[in-house]
This record gives sequence, structure tokens and C-alpha cells, in this order.
Amino acid sequence: MSKKILITGASSGIGRALAYELAGRGYALALTARRLDALEEIRDDLKTRHPSATVVVHPLDVVAYDTVPDVVAACAEDLGGLDILFANAGIGLGEKVGKGRFAEARRTIETNLLGAMATVDAAVAYFLQQGSGHIVGVCSVTGFLGLPRMGSYGAAKAGFALYLKSLRAEVYRKNIHVTVLNPGYIDTPLNDMLKSRPFLVSAEKGAAMIAGMIEKKVKSSTVPVWPWCILGPLLRWLPTSVIARF
Repeated sequence: MSKKILITGASSGIGRALAYELAGRGYALALTARRLDALEEIRDDLKTRHPSATVVVHPLDVVAYDTVPDVVAACAEDLGGLDILFANAGIGLGEKVGKGRFAEARRTIETNLLGAMATVDAAVAYFLQQGSGHIVGVCSVTGFLGLPRMGSYGAAKAGFALYLKSLRAEVYRKNIHVTVLNPGYIDTPLNDMLKSRPFLVSAEKGAAMIAGMIEKKVKSSTVPVWPWCILGPLLRWLPTSVIARF
């Protein structure tokens, strides 16, 4: 029987690439994002490539917190169950502090932290009732340190990682697995405007790595593993004089 996964933020970037990767592996997919038209195009293309694939789509804005449980329930009903939540929806606006752009910082926190938490909360409620499940949260290596113009993004990702680690302790012995992923630079619209993207990998390659990590139910990993598994922890020790040059 195929695994059933709900992917948030599936209209572009990592979410979109993972949908294509997992469709090729025989997964049943529930895809959500704000742009229903983009989801429908992806669904139709996936069905053309994989005629036997199960792909359902639902519009979801994760900051419309009260609607999240109903969408998660609808996805589970359409798929005939749910095994995995891939909490991926996020934005990156690159605002500077003190430049009159606090509204953008607030949007980043609301989407990348509170929206992600709302999605996880709804999925965990379903998994507790079901008696099993797998939460996969997309955090970031930027949560390892504070980079200029990425204060709210890094804070949201660091907060989400801590939330997921707390969740892992809460659901210990309840047959619910929690995976924390910290991608480095994966080639997506979220970061393609940056001048420097060290150790860049394509979205397709990143999705293949992530799919393997999901199937292994890893507890935590950078994406790719090398060199970020070494560099990530070291980033916390960089002096401010070096960080300021980013």
C-alpha cells in the first residue's frame, strides 16, 4: 500500500520538487498552497507522467489558522488516510531591522513559525487519533545563526526546530515520528535572488535527498548532509565581524 503524504507549500520550490519525486516513488499525494491554479497544473502534470498516481489538491493559507484542521481532515479523507505531514510552507522577504519593514517581519513569523505550528498541531491531532504518523518539518541552516536581513526568517526557523524537538518528547512512545530538516541552499525562488549561495544543489536533487530522509525517518539532518553537517554547528561560533559581511 502506498504511503499517503500531505505537502504544504507545494506550488513551488522544495514542496513542488518533492511532489514530483514522491509521485515517482508511488506515494499518494495531497498538495496544498495558497495558489490553487498552480496546484491544479502540478496535479495534471503529475497525472500525465504517472497515470495511476493519486494526487489531490486543496487551497490552504497556513496563516488562516482556524481553517488548517479542516483542510488537513479533507486531505486525509480524500486520500483514505494520512501517514506523513511535510510542513514546508514558508516565505522569505529579506527585511532589514529599523527600516520600516516590520510588517514583513511579522508576515514571516506568522507564516514560517505560527503557520507551521498550526499545520503540525492539526496533523498531530489526527495522528494521535489514528495511532501513528510522521511529522517532517522544514527548518533551515539559517536557524543556526543570525544573518543580516534574515533575522525574522532565521528566528522563525530556529523556533520551529525547537517546537518540533519539544513535540518529539511529547509524542514519545506514541508511534509518531518527528523529523527536523535543515536545508542549506537549494535552488528555489525563495533564494534565487541572492548573490552567493554556497554549496547550492538543484531542487530535484534536494527533493531526492529529502525523500530518502523521510523514508529512513531520520530524526534530524541538514540537506545536503555534507558539508552542512559540519558547517552548521560551526556557524554558531563565527564572530560578528565575519557574519556582518554576509
